Amino acid sequence: MALLAAALTAAPGVRAAADTGVPAPRPAEGASAVLDGLKTYGQAVLHAADGSVRQIPAGLYEMRVDGGGMLQTYGVGVAGNAQPQARYTESGWSGSPLGGNAEAGRIRWVLEHSYPQLNDLAGLAKAAGAGALTAESAAAGTQVAIWRLADGAQVEAADPDAEKLADYLQRSAGRLPEPPASLRLEPGSVSGPVGGRIGPVTVRTGAQSVAVTPDAAAVAMGVRVVDAEGKPVTAAGNGSRLYFEVPAGTPDGTASVAVQGSTKVPVGRVFTSGLPAQAQIVAGSSESAAAARASAVWPQPLVAEAGPSGDATPVTQTADAANTSTATPSSPEEERLATSGSSAATPVIAALAVGLVVLGGLVVLMVRKRPQDEEDQDRV
Repeated sequence: MALLAAALTAAPGVRAAADTGVPAPRPAEGASAVLDGLKTYGQAVLHAADGSVRQIPAGLYEMRVDGGGMLQTYGVGVAGNAQPQARYTESGWSGSPLGGNAEAGRIRWVLEHSYPQLNDLAGLAKAAGAGALTAESAAAGTQVAIWRLADGAQVEAADPDAEKLADYLQRSAGRLPEPPASLRLEPGSVSGPVGGRIGPVTVRTGAQSVAVTPDAAAVAMGVRVVDAEGKPVTAAGNGSRLYFEVPAGTPDGTASVAVQGSTKVPVGRVFTSGLPAQAQIVAGSSESAAAARASAVWPQPLVAEAGPSGDATPVTQTADAANTSTATPSSPEEERLATSGSSAATPVIAALAVGLVVLGGLVVLMVRKRPQDEEDQDRV
């Protein structure tokens, strides 16, 4: 807790976020993309909760990845009409509408065992007990199965063969674990003192290699990104550990490192926009650009103070200890007073107390004497 307090004090940006109650932005991870629109689809019939029945498109979307690459995705929520040209970012299940959904692992199974991951449409139709499947009917049946699992929606494919595929996928779906991010740094932020290495930050990616680049602030302060032996790192792979090497004497501050590479986005990763109902889930990916960022924050160590003998008195380098000071007696007289619970001001305080008592007594005598004098005057 003390180190966290020191770190917040040292980082104006972090401190401002804490003071205003605005959460610090989550570090970017993985791919970002723009939705092109629905590309391969058929039709489905949705029975809404209000009793209405309507026909809706059901199938595969395509997304253009920033920096290069294409994704094929299905919609997560049946209520969402995903808008072309909307921007999306890669997300884990917990940060999407699938967070807390017990059927999320079954949805991933559907994606792994249907179109477009399985391009053998004849074999897929045979497994489903369908007559024949086209790309459009296979996409529609797969989307319907996903909607049922994600939303519990009452929906069926308009094409009979697509409907058989949807039933087969829903009935057969097993459970698969959440897929890893295409590119991620764990943790997204680290802290520590200057004069050493802060970290580690671990690279998690499917890419063979990613470029490692410290930000301009780090370069300006002489902060380097290094490995455990202190060697500068410019490229890394899955499992690589990165450290921020902060020179002694560096002022309080923050720095970040960006990693970039190209890899396939795993099937089952979710892409979210500003509207949860329009979330997309990855069904296929080309080699796509991905990036991630992590930051470091460091407080300046407190400087040791010189004692009476000239020796340096160490100062505890925590925020809590820095706010608490303990006085050390510097003479035998002060030690005696400290032991007795007295101080050098005790005689003065005692004299003042005696004076106040005497003054109080005089006031009482004068008050009592005045009525007696008035009584004697009346008798005369």
